[in-house]
Amino acid sequence: GVGELLPYINWIYFFHAWGVKGEEAVRLRQEAMDVLRQWAAEKRECLFCVRLFMANSEGEDLLLHEDATVHRIPLLRQQRSPYLCLADFLPPMGMPAERMGLFASTVPFAVEELMEQTLADRLAEACAEKGHEQVRKTFWGYAPDEDLTPQELFAERYRGKRPAVGYPSIPDQSILFRIGELLDFPSIGISLTESGAMLPHATTSGLLISHPRCRHFSVGAIGEDQLQDYAGRRGMSADSLRRFLTVQDVPTSLSEPPTEGTV
Repeated sequence: GVGELLPYINWIYFFHAWGVKGEEAVRLRQEAMDVLRQWAAEKRECLFCVRLFMANSEGEDLLLHEDATVHRIPLLRQQRSPYLCLADFLPPMGMPAERMGLFASTVPFAVEELMEQTLADRLAEACAEKGHEQVRKTFWGYAPDEDLTPQELFAERYRGKRPAVGYPSIPDQSILFRIGELLDFPSIGISLTESGAMLPHATTSGLLISHPRCRHFSVGAIGEDQLQDYAGRRGMSADSLRRFLTVQDVPTSLSEPPTEGTV
C-alpha cells in the first residue's frame, strides 16, 4: 500500500524534478504529503514483481536457467577502462551458477496532474526500494540481518545492486521486451510501446545482482564493431537497435565509420 512506501520515498529526486529548494521545498512536500495521505486512505497499492533464477555468464551475455531452458540476455561492455559489463558479476559457464533476479515495480492507478505524476514516479522507485529490501532479507535471503535506515538505503549501503533498464549500465531499452516475457508484464498491468517505453509511465524494471563488488557504471560510447557484435547477439539488425539505445555516440549508420572517441 501507499502508506507502507512513505519511508522509502527519496524526496531529493522529487525536489530535483521540481527544481525547488528551501521554504518552497517545504511547502511542496506538504502538498505532496496531502496527496499521498489521500491515496493511502483510498487504499491504493503499488506492485512489485520479482523472479529469481540461477544464472551464469558467457562473455557479455547473462544465461538464466529455467529447468532445461536457458534464457540469454545479451548486455554491453564499456569500451574504456575499467571495461565493465554487468555479466562480469555472475560466474562464467563451467562454474556453479549463482542466483540473480529480474524485477519490475509499477504504480497501476491513473494519475493526471503534474504533482500526481511526479509522486507516482517516486512511488515506483520507493516500491522497488522496499521490494529489493524484502528480496535481500527474505525472498532471496542473502542478507537476512540487514538493518538499514532509509538514508542508508538511498545511499545503497546494501550488498548488490539494482540496475534498471535505460540506466547507463543497461542503455538498451529493448531489453525490456526480454524481461517482460520472463516476468509476464501483462499479468502485472505493464505494457510496452514499440519504442520500449513502459506503461504505466511510473514503472521501473531491471536486474537484481547480489555480488558484493557489483557497481553502477556507464557503458558510454558504442563503437561500430561493438554495435554489430551486439546486434548479432541480440538477433536484431543494428539499424533497429539504434532507436533503443539511450547512450550518446552511437554510430548513425553501418556505412559510416565510428565517431571520434569510440572504439
